[in-house]
Amino acid sequence: MKVLVVNCGSSSIKYQLINMEDELVLAKGLVERIGLDGSVLKHSPIGQDKTVLEAKIENHAQGIKMVLDALVDSNHGVIKNLNEISAVGHRVAHGGENFTDSVLITPDVMSGIEECVEMAPLHNPPNILGIEACAKLVPSVPQVAVFDTAFHQTMPKMAFLYGLPYEVYEKYGLRRYGFHGTSHKYVAQQAADMLDEHMTNLRIITCHLGNGASIAAIKFGKSIDTSMGFTPLEGLVMGTRSGAIDPAIIPYLMKKESMTPEQIDEYLNKKSGVLGISGISSDFRDIEQAAADGNERAELALEIFTYKVKTYIGSYVAAMGGVDAIVFTAGLGENSSLVRDKVCNGLEYLGTRIDSDKNSVRGEAKEISVDGAKVKIFVIPTNEELVIARDTDLICRPLFH
Repeated sequence: MKVLVVNCGSSSIKYQLINMEDELVLAKGLVERIGLDGSVLKHSPIGQDKTVLEAKIENHAQGIKMVLDALVDSNHGVIKNLNEISAVGHRVAHGGENFTDSVLITPDVMSGIEECVEMAPLHNPPNILGIEACAKLVPSVPQVAVFDTAFHQTMPKMAFLYGLPYEVYEKYGLRRYGFHGTSHKYVAQQAADMLDEHMTNLRIITCHLGNGASIAAIKFGKSIDTSMGFTPLEGLVMGTRSGAIDPAIIPYLMKKESMTPEQIDEYLNKKSGVLGISGISSDFRDIEQAAADGNERAELALEIFTYKVKTYIGSYVAAMGGVDAIVFTAGLGENSSLVRDKVCNGLEYLGTRIDSDKNSVRGEAKEISVDGAKVKIFVIPTNEELVIARDTDLICRPLFH
């Protein structure tokens, strides 16, 4: 059974074709700059060089068609025809309270995804476009929606409700939802496997650290709290996002800077975070280099970011009554030894410490805590595409028997 995994952004499509018999990635690629000048498809088939196809790609439907054409192309394709694709799995950012797990896409499911557009206006619309394009181009192939928010639907009310009148929760669904769920789920399971334990016996804190960043408290296999909230803006200071701030700052800034709601939203989502603090970049590689060169604001941005990660870890240890493992994942978590060291410096009270030699690892699954540490620290590369493919396979395989 071969599963096509599709992840549509506002102007991009990431994809992988995975053979589920051995979980081998047959091809992967990226469609960039949809609807913009310089649009391109970068297609990487197994065992071959990357193929770059430049074309005017007006919309997601055209982008999906290019992906399907590339998969069956006589030169750089990996399947003979589209009938070899058994199912398509889609990343969907927001499933609200309607979806607590991955589901086969039906008209009712599509309606539910559309109802969540208001809560994820940047993410759900392109997700919907990808689903609609696949339904048109390969109509007989079943499709599955895998939600970023689903894994966190096990949070109790005391963790997901805000200190607002209960009526706004009932009327508008104003609550913490959390994101990066597929990533947190995957690396927690990998950590359990590396510990040769079942997830239901462990308390794990997973740190998905990239340009967008979140932390999750996973107690005995279930997410009981996470740093992102109603939207991905809450929580940690991120690349361009402010993270949690005093809500009174918003009307204050709007008044002082004569901002509209749209302008304050852009200010907090795209002009804040380490970009706003450093004044240099939202890319942590640039921040680390500038800090090393003596730039005080870049150094401050790093200190604020790692401090916030550390305080969330501490609060989640308290929430779970202890911790067995701390996991670093995503671009920054997997590749920055400096960030991992800064976060873990001061956690010795937990009975753990980073081994500096082991911590030199980049993008490889490895324990980096000192030998004999009570709390294990891991670096584990995330694989959200594989989670989507596995869920899709699990849901669709019975349809073929």
